[in-house]
Amino acid sequence: MFKMKHLLVIGLVFSSVLSISAQRPNPINNSQKGQFYFYWGWNYSGYTKSNISFSGDDYNFELKKVKANDRQSDFDANVYLNPANMTIPQYNFRMGYFINNTYNISFGIDHMKYVVNTGQEVTIDGCISEIGNPFLGEYANDKIVLSPDFLKYEHTDGLNYVNVELRRLDKLWKNEKVSFNLVTGLGAGICLPKTNVTLMGGPRNDEFHLAGFGMSGVAGLNIRFLKYLFIQTEIKGGYLNLPDVLTTPSDSDKASQQFGFIQVNAVFGAQFQLTKPRKRALTPKF
Repeated sequence: MFKMKHLLVIGLVFSSVLSISAQRPNPINNSQKGQFYFYWGWNYSGYTKSNISFSGDDYNFELKKVKANDRQSDFDANVYLNPANMTIPQYNFRMGYFINNTYNISFGIDHMKYVVNTGQEVTIDGCISEIGNPFLGEYANDKIVLSPDFLKYEHTDGLNYVNVELRRLDKLWKNEKVSFNLVTGLGAGICLPKTNVTLMGGPRNDEFHLAGFGMSGVAGLNIRFLKYLFIQTEIKGGYLNLPDVLTTPSDSDKASQQFGFIQVNAVFGAQFQLTKPRKRALTPKF
C-alpha cells in the first residue's frame, strides 16, 4: 500500500523530469487569452516539524519540534463525489483566467488537515502557573509526552490555505485530440483554519479564524482532451506562518506556529473561452 512519503518521492521525480523536458517551453496555442478554467480534486499533504507556542493568563510555554500528519478520509463515493459531502476530504478548488497566451491568474482553496501526533515526546520550555493544574511547573528544555489529557491539537476542518497564484502553462506535446502541458506557478494567501484544540483539559475551541498567511510554489502536468476537459497532477510546497491560532473561547489564550508543507494533488476540470478572440484586421493588398 502506498504511503504519502512514496507519493511524494514519485511526485518530486516526476516534477523534475517535467522541468528538464520543458527547458525551452512554448505557449500551448495562440488562443489561450481570455480563457477561464476551474478544477476540483484531492490532496495528500505532509508537514515539517514545528515549534508551537501557547500563551494565556496562567501559562506561557513552547513545544519544540512537534510532529504532525494529515488525515485522509476513507474512500466513499457518497463522500468524494456527492456535492453535499465533497468538502469533507482534503480537497483543492481553483478557478483562473488567462491574461495572455501563457500566463493566468487564479484563486483557490487548499483544504489540508493537520493533526499533531498524540503520544510523541517533545521538548517543553516555559511555565504553567495555574494552581491545581497537574502540569503546574517551570520547564527549561524538559521532556513531555503529548498525552490526550495534556494536548489535542489539530486543524481538521481544516488547514485552509486561501491563495492567489500567477501560473504559466507551456506545451510539452500535442496533437488534434490531446495535449500535454507543463504547469508552474507562485502564490500567496491567508490561512483560515478551523482549529480543534483541547489544552490541559480546558474548554475546546473549534471556530474558523484568520490565523496567518502563507506562500507557495507549484509544478505539475496538465493533460487536456475533448477540447474543454483536463486532468492535472501537481506538486505544491510552501510555508505557513500562523501567529494567531485560537485555542480556547478566551481571547487571552492563543497559540502560534510556522512550518513548511508539501502537497501531492490530483484534480480534474474544464477550460473554455469566456471572451471571443479579436479577429485580426486584414491588410489590404495592392
